[in-house]
Amino acid sequence: MLRAVHITDCALVSGLGVGVDHVWSQLLAGKTAICEVERFDTKNYITKLAATVPDLVADAGQSRLYPLLDMLLEQLPDIPPQARLITATTKGAIDLLEMHCRQHPDGGEMPAQVQLGTVPSWVAHKLHLQDCGINVNAACTSSTLAIARGAALIAHGGAEVVVVCCADLVSEFVFSGFSALQALAVEASRPFDRERSGLTLGEGAAALVLMSTEAAQRYDRVKLARVLGWGAANDANHITAPARDGCGLIQTIKQALLQAQIGADDVAAISAHGTGTVYNDMMEITAFKAIFGDRELPLSSIKGALGHTLGAAGGIEAILALKSLAAGVVPPTCGLDTPEELVAQQVSNCCQSFAGDMLLSTNSGFGGVNAALVLQRGDQ
Repeated sequence: MLRAVHITDCALVSGLGVGVDHVWSQLLAGKTAICEVERFDTKNYITKLAATVPDLVADAGQSRLYPLLDMLLEQLPDIPPQARLITATTKGAIDLLEMHCRQHPDGGEMPAQVQLGTVPSWVAHKLHLQDCGINVNAACTSSTLAIARGAALIAHGGAEVVVVCCADLVSEFVFSGFSALQALAVEASRPFDRERSGLTLGEGAAALVLMSTEAAQRYDRVKLARVLGWGAANDANHITAPARDGCGLIQTIKQALLQAQIGADDVAAISAHGTGTVYNDMMEITAFKAIFGDRELPLSSIKGALGHTLGAAGGIEAILALKSLAAGVVPPTCGLDTPEELVAQQVSNCCQSFAGDMLLSTNSGFGGVNAALVLQRGDQ
């Protein structure tokens, strides 16, 4: 029999500030972190907008990733040294690569910290963990899959405590790439809006501590929520575009429901990937309709407020989903004006209340990858 997996501690940094409660209150108030980028020149790109962490600076020649992680990890309580570690980042200290290429246009040896494997090593050292950790890099599902991996370790008896730590930066390298793909909205993103035209990038970091029931009791931790189910699938449709029939996400959600041993009717609300791109949002709507039929579940996306934080997105969304479950409310979908007709009664630019103990959180990414979590209300 699989063991229960609980989320006992969380930490969060986003464009709306530092700390879970602070970011949650800002979201409920309808605030957005999206504004003009100041850390690099945007004149050659299709937009000037992103959601960056205020006052995130690094020493000369260093990456902003590590001050970001410092802001995150200082929020956590002491972690048992035998805890397992899983990090999630798609680009890590990518700003070091930018600096290196500008300083050495003819090549030269890359800084070691550009390699993603250095991220879990750094976090493990910072938290005084015995495990050197692994990094999950699976596009925008990275941290959702990291949580699923950590939950599976505990459920199958491979660990008592797992720390999941995810982070990604807004860098000119990434900004230019999404601009070249014509994936960025000129104005702020508008998830699930009929006039949506693209995503807005964001940066942030999240950490979640997962524990077995026995470990939570041993370390006297409050069980904030339970990771009840998880799923993953790849639609293998296109390097950047999702399958329009939602086949990969449908399979993913079915896996998560099966793992959780619940039916679709038990889900009370949805935290969607909701990037604000034309095809992603419609693919998600198609998948949700296939799973939930005509049920008008409250549906929200936080990317209109925090931007798309890439590998950190799922972790940030999972933490905020815990707040949703505790409060019985999903936050506003920022930027929403005229909802897509098929979900016009499900999405709102105001808070929506719901009754129930289970929430579905989904993410999708380049290469056709999809991931989902079923989260259950905890002790609070």
